Order: sequence, then C-alpha cells, then structure tokens
Amino acid sequence: MDSSIETIAALSTPSGTAALAVVRASGPACASLGEQIFGKALKHGRAYHGDYRDLEGRTVDDVIALFFQGPRSYTGEDVLEISAHGNPLIAQRILEDLFARGCRGAEPGEFTRRAFSNGRLDLSQAEAVIDLIEARSARALEAANQQLRGSLGRHMTKLTEGLLMILARIEAYIDFPDEDLPAEDRQIVLDSLEETRRGTKRLLATQHYGDLLRDGIKTVILGAPNAGKSSLLNALVGQERALVSPEPGTTRDFIEERVILGPHCIRLIDTAGLRAAEGPIEKLGIQKTVERAAEADLFLWVVDGQAVALDGCPTWPAELGAMPSAEKIILVLNKVDLLSETQRAALREKAPSPSSNSVETSPGPEGIQAFPAVAAVSALSGLGLDELIAAVIHRAESFNLIHGEETIAINARHADALRRAEQALSRALADLRQSGEIELISSDIREGLDALGEIAGRIDNERMLDHLFATFCIGK
Repeated sequence: MDSSIETIAALSTPSGTAALAVVRASGPACASLGEQIFGKALKHGRAYHGDYRDLEGRTVDDVIALFFQGPRSYTGEDVLEISAHGNPLIAQRILEDLFARGCRGAEPGEFTRRAFSNGRLDLSQAEAVIDLIEARSARALEAANQQLRGSLGRHMTKLTEGLLMILARIEAYIDFPDEDLPAEDRQIVLDSLEETRRGTKRLLATQHYGDLLRDGIKTVILGAPNAGKSSLLNALVGQERALVSPEPGTTRDFIEERVILGPHCIRLIDTAGLRAAEGPIEKLGIQKTVERAAEADLFLWVVDGQAVALDGCPTWPAELGAMPSAEKIILVLNKVDLLSETQRAALREKAPSPSSNSVETSPGPEGIQAFPAVAAVSALSGLGLDELIAAVIHRAESFNLIHGEETIAINARHADALRRAEQALSRALADLRQSGEIELISSDIREGLDALGEIAGRIDNERMLDHLFATFCIGK
C-alpha cells in the first residue's frame, strides 16, 4: 500500500463507560502496529487475545485485536480494531499510544470516506451508513440496509446505462452526417428517453418517504379545547408529557414527541385547541396549530365522543381552511368511557375498519362513516388505544413506495440531482419532438448523465465530499 497515506485512529464506540470500547486504526502502518503491540504478526480476519502493551512496555489492558488486510476491509486499507474494556481511561491510553506510534486522529467520517475513495462503497452506500446509524424505526433500518447493499446504486446504473445506449446511437449519426436517422430509430430514441425520464421521476417521488423515515411521520393532534388532545399525547407517549387541565386553552404552544408505533417512527405534535382566542398568547398558539397542520402528513382529529353520539359528525375546524383528503385523517372519538354501552355499540357500528380503503374527502350524509379510519378511545383509561395505534400503523404503511422488492427512500442531495436529470431529459424530449434535430439533444443527455452520476459518486467535487462526510461521527 502507499506509504505516503497516513494511518488514522479513533474511538469507534460511543464515549463513556460501557462494557466494551473499540478503537479502530486504518492505513499502511496497521500490520506493523499489530506486530509491535502484541509481539507477533496478526493474520487477516483472526481474533487475537492478549495484553495491549504501550511503547514503554506497560500493560494497558487485556484486549481482543482483529486485523483486516486491505483491500478486504471496510476502508479498503489495512485495518486494526482493538476491543478493550469500556473504561474511558483505557480507550484514551490506547489512542494516545497509537498517536505516539505515528497515527493521527481521524476526522469525522474519514473511515467511510476512505472506503468510498478506495471503491469499497459508492456515495449512496456511504450515505446509507449514517442513515443506518441514525435510523429511528424498523422501516428506516430496512431502507438504510437496502441502500447500503446497493439498491439505489443499481437503479442508477440501470438509468445511466440506458442513457449511454441512447447517446451512443445518437452520436453514431452525428459522426456520419450523410446518414439520416430512420424514423424507426428516432422512435426508439424517443421511447428510451421517455422510459428513462419516467424512471427518474419514480425515484424522485420517494423523497418524501425518505424524509419520513429520517425524521418521522408528522402527526398533528388537533381538535377543540378540552377534547383530550394532551391526554391522548400522554397515553401514546407513555408518560405525562403534556399538562392536562379542565381549563380551556391550557396548551398555548405545540409539544412534539417521537414515538415508535409498530415499524414506524411517528412525530406526535400536540397543538393548541381551536376556538375563538381569548387573548394574544392563545391566539399565537392557535396560529402555530394552523402552521403545524399545513405541514402534517397525518392528523389525529380528536373530538368528544359524547358530542358525536348526541349531534352526529363533527365539523372540520374552519381555522384550518379546506379539509384535507380523509385518508390523511384518523377521527378519534375520545371519552367513550363516559358513554353508555348502547352508545358505544352504536359508534362501533358506524366506525369503519382501520384497514378501509375509502378516500372520501369530506363527511357525507353517512356521518362518521365518511372517514376511512375512526377510533373510539378513552385517553385516560387506555380503552381503544390498540385500535387507534393499528389505524396509525395502517396509514403509515401507505406512505411506503416500493420499487420491485426494494424500498427506495432518497435524500435531499439525491433529489436535487434527479430533478436536474429529469429536467435535462425533458428538454431533450421536447427538442427531439419539435425540431427533429438529433444533434441538439446530445448535450442535454450528457447533462442528465452527469447529474445521475453525482448520486453514486462518479464526481470530482472535494468541497461537496468534505461537507457530506463532516456529518458523520468520528470513528466511522
């Protein structure tokens, strides 16, 4: 390996007291470091148990060492991993000794950046590493694992290979201008361009789901004062997170908590009760409710079950403007513990199953049956919470966009590149249809290729790479 490359070292497990601490080193000096510290040559992929001895010959700890010879390692270089007891002082002494032996401290994400530079990962796979570490739910873990194993890269390869074939066909006619492009070949180019553009748009459509996986599904709890919104938040979170009081207008600002429901991360946002505000502070709270509602992926519309039993279907709050699609709403009939058994049975009959596929956009003459999901609950006693959670999980599943057997969830950087590629291909299609000049579309196709190439990392942009890997933790 290139001896001019520095050997880096860092703690790869979280700081603090734990059962174990892993110190990782990568670079050309790792083989000799193993031999110096443990008195023997370490073989690739075999664990060595022994004493870690520093430069002064003092025993630092009883450790297990693993040596991976490049390129058969995470970074593609020689790698030495030392697993010690999780006392921070031990980890620090091992690091200080490695620095004294010529290593330098690793920068954030430098191990993964070396893996990318050495061709062990493409850029989308490198980004999946941080997604895997920071995943908040089972679905997020699943998507990150698929991307780490190259799912997005495979889609990009298919798109770029399609464009390269189109470009090769076009440039063959540019090189031989005396030959006219036959009508059938022109149609082949049009069809291939359109197919590639559709594939780009399909991937672009997954950005929102990627945001949901990384940040959680924005679920706004709304309703009139004293409907039980804060009690419902507390019940779903499992602790007294919000202040509950019979006095109307208690919640003056929104409260946000993340909770795992099934395989999904849900961002629960408790908001101020919607009514004619009685003071400037409450008015500001209601304005924040309106703002959060505008960004919501899902609504838990909490209403008093007693009022529904007496008066029928509730009215969508006028403060929020037009009612969104009913598939984004779960109507929560709260305080059903105060109803008679006859009233509860009547509500259960009217309420559709949480798995209903109805997408009515406003309540009709059927009352609450116009809503595809209705849950009758008591936030205080827990009655009906399981049914509500099942309805939330069912709605969350509907956000998932699956490409074949793979879940693709792009991030903002991918979306920017895909958007530019889609625009370039749209221009190429328009030019070919309008002017018929095959030469005019070559530059647009190349622009689309360049944009798609940014996703997997066939680029030379050190500034962008510096910014991307700076978001990683040290030691990864």
